[in-house]
Amino acid sequence: MWSLLVCAGPSGVTAQAPNLQTAAPAPQTATPPANDDALRLNRDVVTISVTVSDPYGRFVTGLDKTHFEIFDDKIKQDISFFSDDDAPITLGIVYDVSGSMESKVSRSLHALRRFVETSHNDDEYFLVGFNQRAQLLRDFTTSGESVVNSLTLVQTDGRTALYDAAYIGVEKARQGRHQKKALLIISDGQDNNSRYTFSELRDLVREADVQLYAIGIVDLVHDSELGAYGESVLEELSRSTGGRAFFPSSEEELVDVCTQIALELRHQYSIGYYPTAEIRDGRWHKLKVKVDPPPGLPRLAVRAKEGYFGLKR
Repeated sequence: MWSLLVCAGPSGVTAQAPNLQTAAPAPQTATPPANDDALRLNRDVVTISVTVSDPYGRFVTGLDKTHFEIFDDKIKQDISFFSDDDAPITLGIVYDVSGSMESKVSRSLHALRRFVETSHNDDEYFLVGFNQRAQLLRDFTTSGESVVNSLTLVQTDGRTALYDAAYIGVEKARQGRHQKKALLIISDGQDNNSRYTFSELRDLVREADVQLYAIGIVDLVHDSELGAYGESVLEELSRSTGGRAFFPSSEEELVDVCTQIALELRHQYSIGYYPTAEIRDGRWHKLKVKVDPPPGLPRLAVRAKEGYFGLKR
């Protein structure tokens, strides 16, 4: 039976599901169940993490595969894999320690602790810190608390290499042991010191099977808003992966946002299919996910990655 999951704070819609045995924005060769047709052994599988919510932003759980339709380049696909289990993930935290974050560290760490407390017990984490340069501060660990503690003694100074840090984070997340992978970026401004360009980062994000979430933190007294360009960058990167960008305006909202993201990652559907057409062509394949709500539910909102690059043979 379907159900609604109510989440405190601002709207953070989602549905429960981990990722399947094989997940990749650029598809990989999958090992189907033993009773599958042998011809499928050399075929590619595409998997998608899907978030579903009602008009009030409440997570909708309990749907089954008959409620979903997947379109790959406008061609409807047969759903072969479906799951709504709460599976652990590999999660990278990309944290801004530039000079402008000095007055914001304490409240962002408080929110980050709430995020860790709400996450799956078997999640694995890593931490990338950045100011004028980005570096891995904490390698893979199952202790989210140790990641947060690693930031308590960090000195904030310097400029901001956001693109470099996100690039490193995506590459590191791809090495994680869990099939489902995500990146949480916490920053307060635009990039002004990266070697990688936005276009290079965007291409990597679209190739990798890593959901990206971003939180833009502003100073409640001295800052106005994040620049329009900085907001659009975070929104575009996260949207293309099926994630979201948030710009909380208060400490309470910041804590709520962190809780929402953690709950969203635990309440997503994972859907997989064997594409009907050849996809090892190096092209961008546009995805569209639709949901047909069961009787008694209103119109539902669906969020998923926008597409994937087909790997060349």
